[in-house]
Amino acid sequence: MYYSSGNYEAFARPRKPDGADRKRVWFVGSGLASLAGAAFLVRDGQVPGEHITVLERLALAGGALDGIKEPEKGFVIRGGRELENHMECMWDLFRSVPSLEIDGASVLDEFYWLNKDDPNLSLQRVTERQGLDAGTKGLFTLSDRAQKDLVKVFLASREELEGKRINEVFGREFLDSNFWLYWRTMFAFEEWHSALEMKLYVHRFVHHVGGLPDLSALKFTKYNQYESMVLPLTRWLVDQGVTFRFGIEVTDIDFEITPGRKLATRIHWITDGQEGGVDLGEDDLVCTTIGSLTENSNNGDHHTPARLNEGPAPAWELWRRIAAKDASFGRPEVFCGNIAESKWESATVTTLDPRIPRHIQRIAKRDPFAGKVVTGGIVTARDSGWLLSWTVNRQPHFKQQPPGQIVVWVYSLFVDRPGDYVRKPMQECTGEEITQEWLYHLGVPVEEIPELAATGARCVPVMMPYVTSFFMPRRAGDRPAVVPEGAVNFAFIGQFAETTRDTIFTTEYSVRTGMEAAYQLLAVERGVPEVFGSTYDVRVLLDAASHLRDRAELAIPGPDFVRKHLLHRLESTEIGALLEAYGLLKEDQP
Repeated sequence: MYYSSGNYEAFARPRKPDGADRKRVWFVGSGLASLAGAAFLVRDGQVPGEHITVLERLALAGGALDGIKEPEKGFVIRGGRELENHMECMWDLFRSVPSLEIDGASVLDEFYWLNKDDPNLSLQRVTERQGLDAGTKGLFTLSDRAQKDLVKVFLASREELEGKRINEVFGREFLDSNFWLYWRTMFAFEEWHSALEMKLYVHRFVHHVGGLPDLSALKFTKYNQYESMVLPLTRWLVDQGVTFRFGIEVTDIDFEITPGRKLATRIHWITDGQEGGVDLGEDDLVCTTIGSLTENSNNGDHHTPARLNEGPAPAWELWRRIAAKDASFGRPEVFCGNIAESKWESATVTTLDPRIPRHIQRIAKRDPFAGKVVTGGIVTARDSGWLLSWTVNRQPHFKQQPPGQIVVWVYSLFVDRPGDYVRKPMQECTGEEITQEWLYHLGVPVEEIPELAATGARCVPVMMPYVTSFFMPRRAGDRPAVVPEGAVNFAFIGQFAETTRDTIFTTEYSVRTGMEAAYQLLAVERGVPEVFGSTYDVRVLLDAASHLRDRAELAIPGPDFVRKHLLHRLESTEIGALLEAYGLLKEDQP
């Protein structure tokens, strides 16, 4: 396998690999990584679809990409997906998946046209004092010291940041800045999370720094992520002959490990209470999703808090058993061993009363029933004790959503701190109480909150013990390679497998690991698209530097005549043109 960029590789069709017809492929888990891996095996590896089986413990495919209406509770979305144009592997996949909405179009076509016609933009990113404009004015407010902290992390080696926390490498001035407020609420970083992951994120998304304050960097699907992404992909796979087997819990995988060679020999599972499995040979491939950010999620309802489930977690138990067999299979305890620092809670609010959408419209500055962008991403209540954020995507967010209802997603980073209206932690609150707290920060008059929360909305809270587990401080080797050295017929995929330069907590990461697994195990003669190289583009770096300085001009030490002389010498050069184009140096006005 190799990485590539450019149209030559992007548009190439690989020839059928030797032995493709002999392969039998098993995917453990039906999250996006498995769905993508299966799709690449069919499309590029030309493995017959009927030779591919997806094993899933639950009753529905999609993993963390969910969106469902639960009986007696209401609509539920555990999280949302912030997408961008440089998710190279994902768009490579979805260009081949037919749209369920538009005849003759792909999912990529549908998504591209939607975001051309209705580009994303937040008109109110931060509020305070019960729904008032926080007055951030799109500024990052990074002091000179905070900027130096960021540059130091950007330039540090991976080894220097291994095992370190964000608050160990950034000072208080950085952590008090608007930049950190935008960043942490957009990506769900906590101060105790991995400094290395923070560095990787800055490199990966440096081309979007200027779009952080208004979220213009982002793109969204038409509906929830299950209906817009998972459903068309699974239907296409079924059409290709891929088999989905639900209600099967994979409990272990056996390996034959000798110097320089590792062979998966058997998958063990339980279905309907009975132990079973399948023996594997060299032509039997197994791709295993290790770990899970949504494992042991627990849903409450409007009158019941979500419960923190710290009991046995099947996905993590499977990885523990596998990891015990070889040092190259990773160290799961690094990620799943501290629930207190990897948990947070979200909630899905469905409005039933027309008074609530009026308050949404006041903050979003858009009609939430127009079928277009509403909030344009999350709105953060800066002075919230929970550090509460909420978003309203294009409505309807579900195809079966009744007219007049709005589906709102709410989440908090500080689930164990008291609220401002409800004087208790979010993790102890019912859906009704979470709705009360959200309505308070929405700016609903206090006297109306109890009645509106009780009868004007329905809320489903979800507690997720491991949702930021992949952000825990880590070191090299804690995550196994997608295809470990010496592996003959197996791969690890998903958010806890290691791949080059990309960042976890993204759909792209899952798709990339599935693609890399398929291409390596089958020796597909086409390059995997490399991670977008914005971090190596001097134009992008200058633009990011300008925004991080809130467009302040670079100071040139010394007398004014020295500055003028330097500007005169630079103005006719490429360097001078770039510095002026991005506002870092300006010519004197007459």
